[in-house]
This record gives sequence, C-alpha cells and structure tokens, in this order.
Amino acid sequence: MKRTVLVTGGAGSLGFASAMALAEEGANVAIADLSATAAEEAAAALPGGPHIGVAIDVSDEASVAEAFDAAESALGPVAVLVTFAGYIGQAVDEARPSLADFDLPRWEKLFAINTRGTFLCLREMARRRRETPVTDGRIITVASAAGQLGGYQANAGYIASKGAVLSLTKGAARDLAPLGITVNSIAPGPIDTPMLAEARGKGEGDKGFANLAMLPAGRIGRPGEIAAAVRYLASVDAGFVTGSTLDINGGLRMQ
Repeated sequence: MKRTVLVTGGAGSLGFASAMALAEEGANVAIADLSATAAEEAAAALPGGPHIGVAIDVSDEASVAEAFDAAESALGPVAVLVTFAGYIGQAVDEARPSLADFDLPRWEKLFAINTRGTFLCLREMARRRRETPVTDGRIITVASAAGQLGGYQANAGYIASKGAVLSLTKGAARDLAPLGITVNSIAPGPIDTPMLAEARGKGEGDKGFANLAMLPAGRIGRPGEIAAAVRYLASVDAGFVTGSTLDINGGLRMQ
C-alpha cells in the first residue's frame, strides 16, 4: 500500500527535493505551500502519483486543518509529515538585525511560521492519527544548525525559533510514540538555496557563505543531500530512531 506524504513548504528548493525523493520511493505526495499555484506546479512535476498541491499558511490553524483535509481526501491518511515551511527573517542584502534593533513584528512572524507553524502541523497529525492510526508513521521537522550553534549569518529571532523546533521535536517524540509515530528533526547547515541567499547577501554557491573555512567539507550543501536524510528518516528502516536530530552541515557542528 502506498504511503501518503505531506510536505509543507514543498514548492521551495529543499521541500521539493525531498518531495521528489519520496515520490521516487513510490509515495503519494501532497505538496503544501503558501501559493496554491506553486504547490500545484511542483506536484505536477513529481514522478508517479497521484500527487496534489494544496495551499497552506502554517501559522493559521484553520489553514493547516484544511490542507490535511485536502491531502487525506485525495490521497488517504497522512503517514509521513515533513515540515519545511519556514522564514529567515531578513531580506536579501539586508544586514543581520541586531537584537537591540529587532522589532516585535519581525520576531513574532518568525515564531508564527517557524515554531507555531511546526506545532500546528504536528498537532494536526497527532489528532488525526489518534483517530485513524497508520503503520510506520513519521514526522520530520526542520530545524537548523543555527539553532544549535547560535548561528553565524542568521539573526537572533531565527536562531531562537529554530531552537524551539528542536525542543518541540523531542517532546512530540515522547507523546506520539504510543501512536507508532517517530518524530525526528533535520538540522541543515549552509545549503545552496534561496533562503541561504537571503541570509548571506550577495554571492553565489560556496562563495556566498562567509564562513566557508569553518566547513571541513570545504563547500556548502546541496538540496539533494537534505532529501537523502528525509528519505531515510521517513523509511520503515528508521523505526527505532525517534527524538533525534540529524546534523547535515558539512562538519560545521560535530558532536
């Protein structure tokens, strides 16, 4: 039986790469993104299927419920949830805002999307799987090396919001274990994406990361390397892994 996967932020580079990897494994994928058009176009580009694209505002609980409704009506109960929807909190070429200059609306938007959005998606999954269990349920949250290290080019609000995701993942792993659902997080380091470009300002590829010398790998990461981690954590073989954070950072953080 095919598994149903819901990927928030699935029209973005990391979300789409992971959606592609899971579709190639035979899953039916619901790509959820703020833009319904972008989500539908991304879903149409996936192999196999059926797949669908749906609109979602992860900061709004009604929108989250509606996205789950659409996914499950079309594809069946969600067995795998991946939460890529996120916000960096600064514009391209904007200097990193200092804490003293950090305005409250920006802070609250970061937590609304990155932290509340993750919570609302996890809670919706938990409620639905309590009523309709699935085999080998999986939740994969998306944190950041910045949330573990204090960041190098990220701002304090982003760091704090992603740090909260790491803690939420552990609490959810304990709560959802009786439902047969594992909950793990991936913590990407610098990956070649538009979001990194927003944090780093001008520059392309490896040259855009100001602290490249701190990466033993000698380069920034690629979206496909994030997708490979998601593929593993979503797999049946990862059933004994829960409450963990998988670092994908080229050696930026070692533990």
